[in-house]
Amino acid sequence: MTEKERMLSGKLYNPYLVHDNTWEKNRETLEKFNNLSYKDAKEGIRLLQGIFGHLEDDAVIVPPFYCDKGPQIYIGKHFYANTGLLILDEAPVRIGDHVFLAPRVSIYTAGHPIDANVRNMDLEYAKPVTIGDDVWIGGNVTVNPGVTIGSNVVIGSGSVVTKDIPSGVVAAGNPCRIIRQITEEDAVYWNRELAKYQEDRKHHG
Repeated sequence: MTEKERMLSGKLYNPYLVHDNTWEKNRETLEKFNNLSYKDAKEGIRLLQGIFGHLEDDAVIVPPFYCDKGPQIYIGKHFYANTGLLILDEAPVRIGDHVFLAPRVSIYTAGHPIDANVRNMDLEYAKPVTIGDDVWIGGNVTVNPGVTIGSNVVIGSGSVVTKDIPSGVVAAGNPCRIIRQITEEDAVYWNRELAKYQEDRKHHG
């Protein structure tokens, strides 16, 4: 088993022995992306589509953006990431449809052994991260290796997500924990606010 195969299978591996040209190609692409004018947002998405596993045309990713590999990142429809998104994609990162990320969200798949002797041998491991549909993640949130976040979830700003978060909840904190369920009352309240907004638009354009 090669070091790259070990990396992708969740086993210990040495990152300095993962021989491919992904990292170098990625850095060149990210340098171009992060130096584009804001007027060239469509070109920026085209650049990232060249290194990602999957990225839809309607994605919005506000520079700067950084990732380690690229091919292990899979993102669904209507994705929005505000400035400062960081993805360490040594293992797959799968993000569903209609996901909004506030500034400075960090998604990590790489981890290091707790034992210092093993860690000092330059060995690490990688665990995948999965984020479902209709998720809003607040600013300065960190998502740790191996975490799955369900669908219809809100993660509060500054949270450190160390364990799986189920669907249909608001969660926050360090470590991130469930605050409450998302209920029908939320839908009623926000649809009432939507009706007010739409009525106001009718009168004021």
